[in-house]
Amino acid sequence: MNMKRNKCVCGKTKDTSGNCVGSHTNTSRIINYIVFTIAFLFSSFAIATTLSNDKEVNIKSSNVFWKGEKVTGSHEGNISLKSGFLKFDDKKLVGGNIVINMSTIDCTDLTGEYKSKLEGHLKSNDFFGVEEYPEATLKITKVRSKGKSKYACTADLTIKGITKEIKFEAELGKGDATTNIVIDRTKFNVKYGSGSFFKGLGDKMIYDEFDISVDLVY
Repeated sequence: MNMKRNKCVCGKTKDTSGNCVGSHTNTSRIINYIVFTIAFLFSSFAIATTLSNDKEVNIKSSNVFWKGEKVTGSHEGNISLKSGFLKFDDKKLVGGNIVINMSTIDCTDLTGEYKSKLEGHLKSNDFFGVEEYPEATLKITKVRSKGKSKYACTADLTIKGITKEIKFEAELGKGDATTNIVIDRTKFNVKYGSGSFFKGLGDKMIYDEFDISVDLVY
C-alpha cells in the first residue's frame, strides 16, 4: 500500500510532499505560469488603456483663424484641421499633436476674383506650397501650468517640411482649448514680399509675422 501511495499514476516516485517528480508535472507548472503571465499582461494593457487621458480633437467644431498684415492693410481667413489630440495627466494638459490641412486655406475678407487669386497665391510655392506640403503640424513637447487653467507651452511647428520650436500660452475651458500664436513665416522659407530679404518693395511689402488664433474643441 505504501509503495503505491509513493508512486504517481505515471510510475514516477513522489517527493516527500506527495508531488510527482515526473516531467509532466514540471510541464504543467510551466503552462500555468505562461497562462498567468499572459493574463497579467492583458489586464495591465486594459488598465493602461482605461487610464489614458488623451482627448481627440473634434475637427469639425474646432477652428484655426489666420491674419497677415502688409503695409497697405491685411487679410484674414480660416484653415481646417485634419486631425488632432490633446494629452492630459488627470485634468492637467501635458501635450498634444495637431495636423493642419494646408490645402484648405481660405480668405474671408475678399470675394469673387480677388478672393480666388489670393487663395491661389497662398497655396503656391511663393507661400505655403500646399501641393508639395499639404500638411502643417504642431506638436506640444513641454507644458507648464500657470494656474487657473492657463499653460505655458513649448511646441515643434512644422511648415513646408521645416520644423522650428515655438512658445505660446494656452487656456483651457470646458471642453476646449484656445491660444493665439505669432509666427515668423520667414523661418519656414515663406519669404515672398518680405522686407527682411527684398529691398525696394515699398507699399507691396508684407510683414514677416502673421497671427494664428486656435480654438480646439475636444
